[in-house]
Amino acid sequence: MKIVCIAWGSLIWEPGPLKLASGWQPDGPSLPLEFVRDSDDSAELALVLHAPAPAMPTRWARLDTDDLEHAREMLREREKIRPEYPQWVGSLPDRAPPGSGAPTPPAIVASIAGWMATRDVDAAVWTALPAKFAGVSERAPSPHEAIALLASLQGDERAKAEQYVRRIPQDIRTLYRGVIEERLGWTPQP
Repeated sequence: MKIVCIAWGSLIWEPGPLKLASGWQPDGPSLPLEFVRDSDDSAELALVLHAPAPAMPTRWARLDTDDLEHAREMLREREKIRPEYPQWVGSLPDRAPPGSGAPTPPAIVASIAGWMATRDVDAAVWTALPAKFAGVSERAPSPHEAIALLASLQGDERAKAEQYVRRIPQDIRTLYRGVIEERLGWTPQP
């Protein structure tokens, strides 16, 4: 079974426990992405799937496993997703237990399935963390709130948040990224 991981953020430069069988390819499915998740373990504002946002390019890499459950577990571990939230690791075919919560929106799943049909791929996994702001899951910050959060950071926290935004691939041009560049000067790294 040929299994791929779809990525758009720090997985690209820090795959961690993900065992990759290929490098990251630039022609992943176009998916709605935005900087709307206040990270659980750092001060960054993470780029996540966000259905209201415009579709952006993603990356993909083949995983060094032919077992979908192992692929899901590698991604869960890398993203530090607690076991009680299996729906936050998206996959096709879907392997999240029934009743485990809100899955990836059907339109996004359909987009990934359509992309898979054009590739020699049997399965895919991706991070399906929801928006989160001020401790409230599924609440997206406004652009103003996002800028206020990032601008309030100091020292190492600010440096890490800036590095995260700047390392996101240049072709991912979200609304919030444009505002972050304009207000904070955090432009993409070449």
